[in-house]
Amino acid sequence: MARPKKVSMQDIANRLGISKNAVSLALSGKKGVSESVRRSVLAAAEELGYGTTDLDDRPTRSSRNVLVLVPERVVSYTDNEHFHFFHDMLWILEESIRAKGCNAVIARIDRKMEEGLILPGLFTDVQHIGIILFGITAKPYAQMIWDTDVPLVMLDSYYRDLPCAAAVSANTEGAEAAVRWLIQRGHRKIGFIGPANLTTSHEERWFGYWRATREAGLPIEERHALLEASDFDEEKNEREIGRFLERIGMGPSSSADLQSRIGQQEAAIPTAFFCGNDRLALLLIRRLRAMDISVPQSVEVAGFDGLKQATESGAGLSATVRVDKRKMCEAAVELLLGGHGDKREALRAAVTGELRVVDDLSAGNKPD
Repeated sequence: MARPKKVSMQDIANRLGISKNAVSLALSGKKGVSESVRRSVLAAAEELGYGTTDLDDRPTRSSRNVLVLVPERVVSYTDNEHFHFFHDMLWILEESIRAKGCNAVIARIDRKMEEGLILPGLFTDVQHIGIILFGITAKPYAQMIWDTDVPLVMLDSYYRDLPCAAAVSANTEGAEAAVRWLIQRGHRKIGFIGPANLTTSHEERWFGYWRATREAGLPIEERHALLEASDFDEEKNEREIGRFLERIGMGPSSSADLQSRIGQQEAAIPTAFFCGNDRLALLLIRRLRAMDISVPQSVEVAGFDGLKQATESGAGLSATVRVDKRKMCEAAVELLLGGHGDKREALRAAVTGELRVVDDLSAGNKPD
């Protein structure tokens, strides 16, 4: 006699005309579906005989899988250095999970899934003890994951109004250190570039810039700060930086006499910039050099992340804050396995970075 065909969650979803994700949430008793949907799913499951043959095939031992959700934008950077940065971090995370006797199950979230709030198949197909949400994820998607009540830790980014554990870099303190260093170099007009509207990381780095500037008794000039970006697209970001430079008087129309005015204390334009990450810093440097403004001789730029490309000779960056990727990954794993992923509390593990001055920066670059 042929073995009866197992009833799957997809069978229930097809019967009711809903998504497999909704069926999974209903069957597991998690948040994310209405009570009427939950009752319909349970009734359909009983009618179809769901679980009568599946139970025998389930593993008897406790799951030691950690589901790592990775947004597509993190692994599809056109910027090769950022690609390597996040890929290195992802493998360090996998290594950190294995070191604790667990398995890292990595699931990629493409743009369509993220926009449509679609959970990966692995969420329901693979037993797991919790989720690490890696990198920058759209807030509605992060909220959906949080609503499932699965133990959750966010890594590298988080949302203030989403109370869950997160492992991040010490963004405010790192930015403070970089801006203080620029001030010690003699700069009195320092610009800021970082999309505080998109991530809490850039928001915190803007606050670090603000604190260091106020600490030194320098005025905060809002027109010297580019705090918003449309998204993370490199070409768009560079155009936005170009328009920003034009607005503050550093555009092509003024480049002829700009060199003579840069460095003068009475000048109305910045002699230095702190950027929320090295990627933005390198885009800024490219725009400045295209306008025949010498970097770092006339304008100094500091960044954040510690990308290899940013510290190479000739890159133009004067300093950067090197993120400790290994400690951040280890902190995320410790939070999850330590039970903090279960708690709906805004717990932050902030890992201190290291201020690195570019080796070929000469004392002659210090402004007058």
